[in-house]
Amino acid sequence: MKRRILLDLAVTLDGFIEGKNGEVDWCITDSDMGFIDFLNQIDTILYGRKSYDLWGEFTPETEFTDTEKEMWGLYHSKEKYVFSRTKKGTDNKAIFINDNILEEVNKLKNKPGKDMWLYGGASLITTFMDLGLVDEFRLSVHPVILGEGKPLFIDIKQRLNLKMVNTRTFSSGVVQLIYHLNEKEERP
Repeated sequence: MKRRILLDLAVTLDGFIEGKNGEVDWCITDSDMGFIDFLNQIDTILYGRKSYDLWGEFTPETEFTDTEKEMWGLYHSKEKYVFSRTKKGTDNKAIFINDNILEEVNKLKNKPGKDMWLYGGASLITTFMDLGLVDEFRLSVHPVILGEGKPLFIDIKQRLNLKMVNTRTFSSGVVQLIYHLNEKEERP
């Protein structure tokens, strides 16, 4: 079976993934949400260059709880691919992809392994959606309205009809929505 690409994002009720200054302090970390289970479901993370520079090797400066230690350990153990027009080759932590995105991602999908997490940023998400590469949309809607910021989806070229697969509600007020592309809409 082909590996799937999962877009897993936190989003505000008014559709933003970051505040106007890039802030994500509104994002609730809820142990009930099963993020460690999600990290165990994937073995690869796909980043845009800016997102990778910000978060690819990020480690919080505060004392870790055991859960955070486990989470960051899992997070940093994944194979990382970075889509960039400028950085090339590999460094000791990531492989850079510069062009032929459809071909390169389909090669990854056909390799043996677990699912892959499309981390973002926004323009990489748009590219993947326009190429029909996102298999599952996992949106965690947080109980906050920011009023302005970076929108969840930008410059999408075509309508995508989705099929609801699951919803979960957490005590924090976060609601997770999971969608797949409608089968008749999927591309080969």
